[in-house]
Amino acid sequence: MTRLELVAVGASWGGLRAIETVLGYLPEDFGAAVVIAQHRQSGGQEGMLEHLLDARCALTVSEAEDKQRLAPGAVLVAPADYHLLVERGAVSLSVDAPLHFSRPSIDVLLGSAADAYGAGTTGVLLTGANADGAVGLAKIAARGGTAIVQNPETAERREMPEAALWATPEARVLELEQIGPALVELAASSAGSLP
Repeated sequence: MTRLELVAVGASWGGLRAIETVLGYLPEDFGAAVVIAQHRQSGGQEGMLEHLLDARCALTVSEAEDKQRLAPGAVLVAPADYHLLVERGAVSLSVDAPLHFSRPSIDVLLGSAADAYGAGTTGVLLTGANADGAVGLAKIAARGGTAIVQNPETAERREMPEAALWATPEARVLELEQIGPALVELAASSAGSLP
């Protein structure tokens, strides 16, 4: 099994609570970097999302900066009105056109994560009201990574998880409270693998 190096998470409508729940299960010594794209409007309170998440989990959560290095146990969140892209060992920011009317776009994040880390990537798609992320999650699965989707039946909005399952029918469907423990298990079971 390829070592888990990166967890890429996407969420939209209802995403704050969902992301808080997932991150709340991850221990301080979690062995993979975490990147998040949450749809949000620009012009809101600067850093509020990161502050809320940082206060509710053991990991360090911060807003991503251009060319910032990725580190195990650190969470980087896409800034409002920027796409977040993963490169090998770092992230970059882009102001390219919105995708699915969204910037940050979950597809952009997940697709770039698949390109950079391949089978070492786990993609997680949570609640949301559009199809953003479906193509990116399918790309992660196609590159040998793991795809996890929140159960649409119990998601605050089911459209995003349903679109993801149409694109990646082999994805693991989990209840929100099961996703964090599943990530911990994936990280632990792959810890002894060669990079």
